[in-house]
Amino acid sequence: MPLNDHEVAIAAATAGAAVVRGRYGTDMDRVAKSGGDFATEADIAAEQAILAVLRDHRPADAVTGEESGSSGPDTSGRRWLVDPLCGTLNYAVRNPLVAVNVALSPTGVAASADPFSGEIFWTDGISALVRADGRDRRLRPSPDSALVDVNLDPPFPRHPALLLSAPGFTGRFRPRVLSTTLALLWVAAGRRAAYVTYGPVSENVHFAAGIAVCEAAGCVVTGVQGQPLHSGPEGLLVAADRSTHEALVSLVRAAW
Repeated sequence: MPLNDHEVAIAAATAGAAVVRGRYGTDMDRVAKSGGDFATEADIAAEQAILAVLRDHRPADAVTGEESGSSGPDTSGRRWLVDPLCGTLNYAVRNPLVAVNVALSPTGVAASADPFSGEIFWTDGISALVRADGRDRRLRPSPDSALVDVNLDPPFPRHPALLLSAPGFTGRFRPRVLSTTLALLWVAAGRRAAYVTYGPVSENVHFAAGIAVCEAAGCVVTGVQGQPLHSGPEGLLVAADRSTHEALVSLVRAAW
């Protein structure tokens, strides 16, 4: 029986996560990329595992992979966005804060797997859930932690560290830096109050799955200055609720 799109996304993310988990802690060569970035053998192998699932179940769809680029026909208007290992630098230094991301544009379907906790955050474009130990539960955002993850990785038009020094930020929030999609997923799960990045996010394999999960979970998702997503200045601000979002928009604008 054919799988639904969200089941394909979950299967693909699960396959990639198995590779990432299996190679963790081993010595791996690094493949240099532009801007000082790099991939490991695990990034490449995980993407191959994900692509095998997508080719098996959705051969008529196009794919954009972080490591392999674009492939497949683009006649259906459907494109899978694949980030096989978000948090490569974390992973390379044996820090297990990473995620495996698969999203289907423009449907809103996505799955992000945490290879080490075993959690899979997923959405069918309507509901947002997390699967653990074979059971699904609905994601519920919450501002209670007051923890705000700020992405400090370039490129960015303004240095995001300016936000941290904005008057009033530390009076209400506490900054954190994960440098992985887990930071976005944790907003949807109530483990972070918000997430902020100043860099580009449109059709970006690093962000597509996390954004889809957060939107389906009911988070407030906008551009970094509060504008509609993918309009005006680049960037992303995801908050658990409207009050947190409004406070952070004011702080971002004051620090811009």
